[in-house]
Amino acid sequence: MVTKAITSAAIGINSCVIEVETDVTNSLPGMSIVGLPDNAVSEAKERVRSAIKNSGYTFPTGKVIVNLAPADIRKEGTNFDLPIAVCILKEEGIDIPDDTKTAFLGELSLDGSLRKINGIISLVSGLKESGINTVFVPYDNAKEAALVQGIKVFGAKHLGEIVAHYTDSPIKETAFDIDKYFEEHSEEVFIYDFKDVKGQNKAKKALEIAAAGGHNLLMTGSPGSGKTLMAKCLPSILPPLELKEAIELTKIYSISGLLNPEEPLMIKRPYRAVHHTASPYGIIGGGTNPKPGEITLAHRGVLFLDEMAEFPRQVLEVLRQPLEDGEIVISRAKISIKYPAKFMLIGAMNPCPCGFLGDREKECSCSDFQIQKYRSRLSGPLLDRIDMIINVPRLTTEELINTKTEAEPSSVIRKRVINARKIQSERYKTEGIFTNSELSAQQIKKYCALDKTSADFMKQAAQKYLLSGRKYNRVLKIARTIADLENSNNIELKHLTTALQYKVDMI
Repeated sequence: MVTKAITSAAIGINSCVIEVETDVTNSLPGMSIVGLPDNAVSEAKERVRSAIKNSGYTFPTGKVIVNLAPADIRKEGTNFDLPIAVCILKEEGIDIPDDTKTAFLGELSLDGSLRKINGIISLVSGLKESGINTVFVPYDNAKEAALVQGIKVFGAKHLGEIVAHYTDSPIKETAFDIDKYFEEHSEEVFIYDFKDVKGQNKAKKALEIAAAGGHNLLMTGSPGSGKTLMAKCLPSILPPLELKEAIELTKIYSISGLLNPEEPLMIKRPYRAVHHTASPYGIIGGGTNPKPGEITLAHRGVLFLDEMAEFPRQVLEVLRQPLEDGEIVISRAKISIKYPAKFMLIGAMNPCPCGFLGDREKECSCSDFQIQKYRSRLSGPLLDRIDMIINVPRLTTEELINTKTEAEPSSVIRKRVINARKIQSERYKTEGIFTNSELSAQQIKKYCALDKTSADFMKQAAQKYLLSGRKYNRVLKIARTIADLENSNNIELKHLTTALQYKVDMI
């Protein structure tokens, strides 16, 4: 007799329904798993065998054949252990009813206990979309699985609990109040605050604009001018996550195995600081079984590249397409996976190898050739995709030792940023985007319309600075964000002049 159970397989941050079929034949004892399994799935036969025996149940004496259908989809991970075990228990006469609306997910220990698996929220989401209404998961995954509304979640600690659920001891359903969780964890504590940054008002304003509109920013200046410190302060002014963004981020971090067990839902925007020795695959993701890279882990947050010119040019060039499209497609011989990558790129670099080109106090010792070679690591097409480029000069002695004037705290700046984001959220509620940086060319025409005076100014600016189509559109996006920060419905001339200043302030 063939027994069946429903489970799910991860494909990127999405998933598809898998049907597990088991049959026992009168042959030499053994177990075979077919249906394009990877090594982790193939090794399930040893875990399942020991888990069933050590849980007090009998394992079939014949040949056990397990099929994972559809057979043309690569099966990865350890979440197939539990459904395989359930099918075998059915073969042995255990009273677990056949139910096409119930699914099983989980890894088995040799003693029959259930272990936490990665990507549970993606797996359960895919099951719900396919009409599944009940799912059994490891107890440690239950809260995360319960984030998916509209499906019953039962968290079990042991294989025996699932058998008992259908006989005399039902498992309590796991519930998760997302709104309450958001409210309880709304208070965020930040280590770095802009009140501790002396001077650099222009750079702080640029970071405020970047945070309000989700724009990319490159800071260049002498060593010790405060570039890295200000980048570390940026998370303190970013707005809280929307629920849709939080769910999307949770899927990414869950599939990557980076989700904090104590925090089943991501509530903070990510801040990823990457060292310049990172490889292209570490940045964009990849591997035989493609996993998310830093640009995906920074989705809806910040990717900070300190000493940006020290990164190999090959590494920087892989950022060009994701910066434009907001996603990355990783293609391999047998699979192609798409990951979201809508991140804010924040870069910091010195103006030259010695770091003192244009410095107020110290003279640069680099030759023109050295400066050109150093800057050439950032190609023109990459710079074209960076919304704002600003110079961060060395602090004057008066600014450095001034203790009387306290800088504006992050809490005050954050209020302005949140207000600007609310304006954008309301404006784009039917467009499927969150920020001005995501505007398409067609949407720019609709939401960044200029009056005659402003249009004439931009025409002259485009001729003077030789603005490309991409640069021109990015100036309009920045101006739209500046207008939102000032609660202005229309883009005015002063907004355009400020935006243009940030875009043409080249290194």
